Amino acid sequence: MRELLLLRHAKSSWDAAGVRDHDRPLNARGERAAPRMGRLLVEQDLVPDLIVASTAVRARWTAELVAEACGVEGVAVCEDLYLAPPGTLVDVARRRGADARRLLIVAHNPGLEDLVAQFTGAHDAFPTAALAALQFDIESWDDLALMSVPVVRGLWRPKTLDD
Repeated sequence: MRELLLLRHAKSSWDAAGVRDHDRPLNARGERAAPRMGRLLVEQDLVPDLIVASTAVRARWTAELVAEACGVEGVAVCEDLYLAPPGTLVDVARRRGADARRLLIVAHNPGLEDLVAQFTGAHDAFPTAALAALQFDIESWDDLALMSVPVVRGLWRPKTLDD
């Protein structure tokens, strides 16, 4: 059994003129939402064994705040996660999941939203800092495929959570 947690980066800032998309930081709302999602992982007994994040500043920062809030040491970064489509997200889980029973990937839309829709058959909005928890009846991350059918443990959005 493996669990894949998919987290869209928290809300980023568009304030700084001339900043490349890859380098945009979190805004104040994002700085509040990311640790809240980390606390949710603890509350739902979903603390990951491994966190892998996109190299984008907003994704790395989100992952670091989540890791701190749920007590996970260290965040691995993966260049392939930056604006990755669903197939690449699955490939990263296969390559980087290793022995982790529960893997958290912090990345971007539209890839994450499309992947959740692919896995669940339902196309729900996946706003910033949204989290999907998917459980797969597989022995190894190598067995994960776009056609895998998970048990959906939950889908959370920060706006619907109490502080």
